[in-house]
Amino acid sequence: MKYKILHIVGGMGKGGTETMLMNIYRKIDRKKIQFDFIYTTNEETYYDKEILELGGNVLRIDPLSIKNINKMIKQICDCIEKNGPYQAVHAHTLFNCGIAMLASKKSNVDIRVSHAHTTADNEVGLIRKMYISIMRKLILNNSTNLLACSDLAGEYLFGAKNIKNSKYSMFPNLISYENIIDIDDNKVEKFKEEYNLSNYLVIGHIGTFKESKNQKFLLEVTKVLKDKNTNIKLLLVGDGGMRDKLESKCKELDIEDRVIFTGIRDDVDVILNSIDVFAFPSTFEGLGLVLLEAQAAGLPCVVSEAIQPEADLKLGLFNNLNLADGAEIWADKIIEVAGKKEIDKKKILKAFDDNGYSNEKCISKLLSIYKIK
Repeated sequence: MKYKILHIVGGMGKGGTETMLMNIYRKIDRKKIQFDFIYTTNEETYYDKEILELGGNVLRIDPLSIKNINKMIKQICDCIEKNGPYQAVHAHTLFNCGIAMLASKKSNVDIRVSHAHTTADNEVGLIRKMYISIMRKLILNNSTNLLACSDLAGEYLFGAKNIKNSKYSMFPNLISYENIIDIDDNKVEKFKEEYNLSNYLVIGHIGTFKESKNQKFLLEVTKVLKDKNTNIKLLLVGDGGMRDKLESKCKELDIEDRVIFTGIRDDVDVILNSIDVFAFPSTFEGLGLVLLEAQAAGLPCVVSEAIQPEADLKLGLFNNLNLADGAEIWADKIIEVAGKKEIDKKKILKAFDDNGYSNEKCISKLLSIYKIK
């Protein structure tokens, strides 16, 4: 018998949650377990090809919305009926998890998981508040398990009092950190040559170009550092809807010669070992998986107040600042802490294990939730 798990996502682009799911899928026993994915987009996304190569299915429905909730429930039910039976349905779509959980219950799926990955979103207003109230009730009434990457993320999706619910538990995010720790130095030197980084203090940032990631603030920090005559370069890894605005901001601030847009890349392990400090000024964040990767590389991290304490591996690499401190303070802190720290590999591996982020512990916990032995 092959166990089939259905993940409901917006799409499988190269974001933190999506990368975590792929890390899990690569490591589980795929002769025994299959992951299928429901997308709420018709666009091709980053991990589509790999999902199919690993034996999973990509299924597509219309965007989830309170305006056509009955249609959405029917579409999810149809997917379950045509492609199941499923051992579990695992939803990652913020408050839209409520629709997924109701549909899964109607389809008689025994294990129904709602997963919180963020502490806020950009939508506000009375209608949004009403929507949150309705969806939260659907989530609580129809989920068998409530998971969160941090307690604040859990509070945001499920409500503060409900993280004490017996259904609730923290799920440590899984990343592939071994290749970051055991890096090929030749690849690092080649990357530095490619982008002419050797004689610069390099600030790195990896993330989707969107408002909540706040790359615009890093451009302001870079401007301060340039004005201080610091030999600096900012490496922005990723892509997204904000790219044109960010490129225009570089021109406005006259820092085009100091900012490198790499686009989406597969060699995050190499990139993290090629920079001097990792900056993460998010306005809200569930956890920030890339911060775990940065610490695996021994990088000092300068992070905003939005970053959850669960992301700190207690290796002495975290430096917390408030966004209200301004670009000048951030620039000074970056100069102060920059430089990869030589930390014993065994100590880094132990930190991942002690904080519950080891691959074995994460996968074991998830399979326990899915009731797969």
